Amino acid sequence: MLNRSNFRGPLAALVLAALASSPALAADYDLHVIIPTSGGGAFAGKGQQDSLDALANVVNKAGGLRGQNVKFVYHDDQTSPQIAVQLANEVLGSKPRVVLGSSLVAMCRAMVPLMKNGPVLFCLSPGLHPALGGYAFSSGGSSTEQIAATIRYYREKGWTKLATMQTTDASGQDGDEGIKSVLARPENANMQLVAAEHFNPTDLSVSAQIERIKQSGAQALLTWSTGSPVATVFKGAIQAGLDIPIAPTSGNQTYAQMTQWADFLPKQLILPSGLFPRHDGLLTLDPRVEKAQRDLHAAFEERGLHADNSVSNSWDAGLIVIEGLRKIGPDGTAEQLRDYIANLQDFAGINGIYDFKKYPERGLGQEAAIVTRYDPASKTFVWLSKPGGEPLQK
Repeated sequence: MLNRSNFRGPLAALVLAALASSPALAADYDLHVIIPTSGGGAFAGKGQQDSLDALANVVNKAGGLRGQNVKFVYHDDQTSPQIAVQLANEVLGSKPRVVLGSSLVAMCRAMVPLMKNGPVLFCLSPGLHPALGGYAFSSGGSSTEQIAATIRYYREKGWTKLATMQTTDASGQDGDEGIKSVLARPENANMQLVAAEHFNPTDLSVSAQIERIKQSGAQALLTWSTGSPVATVFKGAIQAGLDIPIAPTSGNQTYAQMTQWADFLPKQLILPSGLFPRHDGLLTLDPRVEKAQRDLHAAFEERGLHADNSVSNSWDAGLIVIEGLRKIGPDGTAEQLRDYIANLQDFAGINGIYDFKKYPERGLGQEAAIVTRYDPASKTFVWLSKPGGEPLQK
């Protein structure tokens, strides 16, 4: 017999409502996901696919969505904005209420205009900054607030001379804009941008840019890129003997990348992160967030997986969408789903308590961002800061 006292939180509410609605599952309820499972962004897309499949498994074991199995249907955008647009047009023909994806900001930006009047687009990259009141949402705390947490960590560690190394694509442009806005905040008045370098994502060498950064006297580096361009920066830094803290986007916080890059990871690699990594003995979060995280890690362990940034950018997004469809009903409209998400407050996820009225289009602020390091010995991401970026150790 089901002991209802053991269930709490949004996932528990979904479980109990689903169990009450139907003892047997009907036909699948398809949720379309456009992500890169090939190309340069495949490491992120495949991780998000694992995450969403694990979430669907949890939901369907508990009764699904009002008696229907939740099924995430994946479309490979091949890390190409053009293909993402093509796939989005194909998916729109089925008149979905929501589309999740893509994993990287360039593909999300390309798809947004297609969904100006619906359906809901829930981008799985924090680098998208959706227009207020529209149908687009972005997962987790924004890339700007992740930059803010990283710069706060640098500042409070005494590293005030900052260098940047950005790609010329959408990710790099987002990084430039975010860094500029964060450095303009009063608390960062003593931070100096001593070098600002750029390179093309397909460049195989950044030796000239690295040498200029060395000559600038920079104490820390931000390189707001994801995937293979970051590997180019890491290799260039090691070859030039540049041994300073280096922080790329949180999109690189994946076990696949850490394993692939093991031979040239910087000694002082800083990885922005959501709150999801394990933190036993370090600090305690809101009990509802702790519960959501335990549920997540249990679901992943059952499937032989380990949670990384791919989870951070997809688990809560998928859960919010499913909870919204449960509330409005599977036959509800895209407008109803948008309104549900836009007005959602006090929703406990793995990365914090969501409040879409306080933080429109994403639900989380800087308090949902930390910085971590990767520990190769234990193969874990270790917290270096409190939520918001304050160092755990001065």
